[in-house]
Amino acid sequence: MTPADIDRVQAYLRRLLGTDQIKVVPPLRKGQSVEVAVKDEIVGTLHKDTDDGETSFSLTMVILEEDLPPVPKAATPSRGRRV
Repeated sequence: MTPADIDRVQAYLRRLLGTDQIKVVPPLRKGQSVEVAVKDEIVGTLHKDTDDGETSFSLTMVILEEDLPPVPKAATPSRGRRV
C-alpha cells in the first residue's frame, strides 16, 4: 500500500467516523500489515485489493471478549399476584 493510499484511507475513516484520533499506521517492514489505531490502541488491519481494474480497501477489526464491558444483568421480572 502506498503512502498516498494510507493518507486517503485515513482521511476517509476520520471523516466517516467523525474523529481525528484514527491513525492508519504504515508497516515498519515491507510485507507486514498496515494497522489502524484509535488513540494508541491498534484496532484492526487494513488490506488493499485490486481485482478486474477496481481497487478496494478492507478493514478487519477483531474485538476480544475480554475487552467488552460485562453483560448487564437481566431485570428480575416482578412477581405480581394473579387474580
